[in-house]
Amino acid sequence: MTFTLRDAAVADLPAITEIYRESVLNGVATYEVTPPSEAEMMLRLTTITGSGYPYLVALDESDAILGYAYASAFRTRTAYRFLVEDSIYLAPEARGKGIGRALLKELVSRCTALGFRQMVAVIGGAHPSSIALHRAVGFEHQGLMKATGFKHGRWLDTAIMQRPLGEGMETPPTEGVYPDTLYQG
Repeated sequence: MTFTLRDAAVADLPAITEIYRESVLNGVATYEVTPPSEAEMMLRLTTITGSGYPYLVALDESDAILGYAYASAFRTRTAYRFLVEDSIYLAPEARGKGIGRALLKELVSRCTALGFRQMVAVIGGAHPSSIALHRAVGFEHQGLMKATGFKHGRWLDTAIMQRPLGEGMETPPTEGVYPDTLYQG
């Protein structure tokens, strides 16, 4: 399958909202149980991009959106400011075609260029294909939290994976990577 990646735009919101809606209703990657509205998804997109984090879409030859991915703050305490969390969602017909890997590799590249030092994946349902994807892009398993979510009538485990970005923990980070206004105490 041929596809391209680019920064997400407001015009992409209907497709992004529908991809996420399908994941909320049918999957376990997210622990949300009610699909958010397009207005809520707009707020999420503008908050993430307005804070300087990358938000990407993958498009097919006809410019239809196949999936999206973004990096965001893992936690809002100041000491976490060099750590980002990735999120990736694909349309059902786009799964297993290398699109998730391309999106994740581009997120890693962009977050490294922005000066972040670690990326974490919080994998809902400890989904084997998501674990394999992250492993293929250099993430290592850090832990498994048992029965952290209850969705679709069953308990779900959450896998935690992590990879260094750039120099990782080998050197002190450069301050001023992004606005500290996101962070508290």
